[in-house]
Amino acid sequence: VQLQASGGGFVQAGGSLRLSCVVAGRTPSRMAWFRQAPGKERESVASIRRDGDNTYYTDSANGRFTISRDNAKNTVYLQMDNLRPEDTAVYSCAASYYGVGAYEYRGQGTQVTVSS
Repeated sequence: VQLQASGGGFVQAGGSLRLSCVVAGRTPSRMAWFRQAPGKERESVASIRRDGDNTYYTDSANGRFTISRDNAKNTVYLQMDNLRPEDTAVYSCAASYYGVGAYEYRGQGTQVTVSS
């Protein structure tokens, strides 16, 4: 199973970006976005279950980011609005074929840089 993220870039504070992650393989049960800023540990940003109705957001992302998925395309998206400089990080996606537990598969990241 391979995951390929894209859509990162450079944006000014208050701007928006949309990240995409394509999964080469079977449609996962759960998909998620993580991020890691320089000098910090990786943190979960958002996750979504197969039906698309069950989503989770970290506090800092809630209300600004929206996770969605298109199972026909095996793709998960992260719409990020009202970006802040503290959102600057490498964003990566993950997939799991189980309902709980750690994600078995992770992809390479895409850099998001937000200037003040």
